[in-house]
Amino acid sequence: MRRRSTATLNPDQMEKVVGKNQRSRLCLLAALSVMFWFLLFYFHFVVLGSGSVDDSIKLPSSSPVYDDDESINEHPISKNTVDTGLTDKSRVSSNVPVYSESIDKSRVVEVPVQLESTNKPQVSKNFPFMKALKTIENKSDPCGGRYIYVHDLPPKFNEDMLKECKSLSLWTNMCKFTTNAGLGPPLENIEGVFSNTGWYATNQFAVDVIFSNRMKQYECLTKDSSIAAAVFVPFYAGLDIARYLWGYNISVRDAASLELVDWLSKRPEWSVMGGKDHFLVAGRITWDFRRLSDLDSDWGNKLLFLPAARNMSMLVVESSPWNANDFGIPYPTYFHPAKDADVFSWQDRMRKLDRPWLFSFAGAPRPDNPKSIRGQIIEQCKKSKVGKLLECDFGESKCHSPSSIMQMFQSSLFCLQPQGDSYTRRSAFDSMLAGCIPVFFHPGSAYTQYTWHLPKNYSKYSVFIPEDDLRKRNISIEERLSQISVEDVKVMREAVISLIPQLIYADPRFRLETLKDAFDVAVQAIINKVTKLRNDIVEGRTNDNFVEENSWKYELLEEGQREVGAHEWDPFFSKPKDANADSGESSAEAAKNSWKNEQRDKS
Repeated sequence: MRRRSTATLNPDQMEKVVGKNQRSRLCLLAALSVMFWFLLFYFHFVVLGSGSVDDSIKLPSSSPVYDDDESINEHPISKNTVDTGLTDKSRVSSNVPVYSESIDKSRVVEVPVQLESTNKPQVSKNFPFMKALKTIENKSDPCGGRYIYVHDLPPKFNEDMLKECKSLSLWTNMCKFTTNAGLGPPLENIEGVFSNTGWYATNQFAVDVIFSNRMKQYECLTKDSSIAAAVFVPFYAGLDIARYLWGYNISVRDAASLELVDWLSKRPEWSVMGGKDHFLVAGRITWDFRRLSDLDSDWGNKLLFLPAARNMSMLVVESSPWNANDFGIPYPTYFHPAKDADVFSWQDRMRKLDRPWLFSFAGAPRPDNPKSIRGQIIEQCKKSKVGKLLECDFGESKCHSPSSIMQMFQSSLFCLQPQGDSYTRRSAFDSMLAGCIPVFFHPGSAYTQYTWHLPKNYSKYSVFIPEDDLRKRNISIEERLSQISVEDVKVMREAVISLIPQLIYADPRFRLETLKDAFDVAVQAIINKVTKLRNDIVEGRTNDNFVEENSWKYELLEEGQREVGAHEWDPFFSKPKDANADSGESSAEAAKNSWKNEQRDKS
């Protein structure tokens, strides 16, 4: 029987066999490991990636930082977009590191990706304003998201008008009112009604100049329009139209406005948003800029009806309830502080005053306007033992004296503020400056006008008595105001006094330290408006249900609300309107009457 020989290996051969088997096992383990990680990442990024993403996934601290001149949606690794199964309109955020799909998935170890929730639509386009939006993220920059670019307009649109100041008004020599950066001549404090500094004989239509000079002191001006949150157009629109309203044809009245929009539309800054990030100021009521036809007999110019101007925002002392391209800002008062301490001192003084009159009114009747309630107000003031009247008709010089007006307001608990020739009047701001609680009779006199500067809850700082309560029901103003408790009056007066800083325009030659004045409030509101619009564009949000004729309602919506419905004030704004959603002849007539009364004041 043959025996099978036993094979023997020498030591060197044995080492080779063992080494070979170990390498085979290591390769097998490595392959399994790679397969495990591949399946893990495939499940995480492909399967889970098509659904909601855990918000806990964060970018590492070493995520790239973009230079200012670097495109917002570019990354040095790749410009490709991570495929998450979303549609083109719902791409991942463009500032996220992404990787080329050609990468061998078996070699992936860790991918630092942060996906935003799929319920917020994302747009991958590189909009020209993205650099400006990006400045908001720079927390170390106090001006991030607040930069303003100011157009360097030809001087014919502003400074040249001041050189011809005698021709700016048919009845008023505006030369003295354009001095001191638009504040006018200083007021003497002979009767002790004012504080010792900061008081000027300011014309109520001087906001064009005051605002433009305040902008020169704005702390976040930039010469780089690509980082600007908004663009300011220093056109003296109010002064321009004031010089041509009487005795000039529409070609003359429209000339500067047409030249302005032609100049702007050729600028590269305009192409960024078609002017929707631009704003300008006009210190007159909106009806001076809303001529409805090309008849010479019609009132004003058509600045606010020009297609380009419809994109811009225009700040006026009275806006239209039915149009979306103008916004109300306060009339200028006589007080223009140079430092915070001046404001604090004035507020303390208003808190301590003795106010012997329950209510007061400064104004003239409107006998040619059958809808006016001024006649009833004047009659009730004359009959009341606790009412004070300062008549502003012909020959009454005290009504044109800032000292007399402020003295009466300072001695009153409530100040009656019916409509003027149009919805609003400067007197409302003079009275609040004096710490007097305003009484309004139409929501268009304040509540739908100055939504940036006044609380939406109007009962905190004012009293509302509907016009029909006087016109039809003969309600007693004295009785209505007497029903308000002493404690409630104290609370309301404090609310009014606390509003003073944001209702006044600080001296344009200085800068307040901690307080925000009317200029600051308006500029921030414009920035917020433009920023929201840009974010809506980036995220693909539209408001297709917007109805411009209901503009006044949108301004009263709470945060997060987008739709409007029936409102208690609908009857106040239900005048018959024409195709341009305006009140037509009534608004033009109001503007014309305002000018007639300006003429009367100077006679």
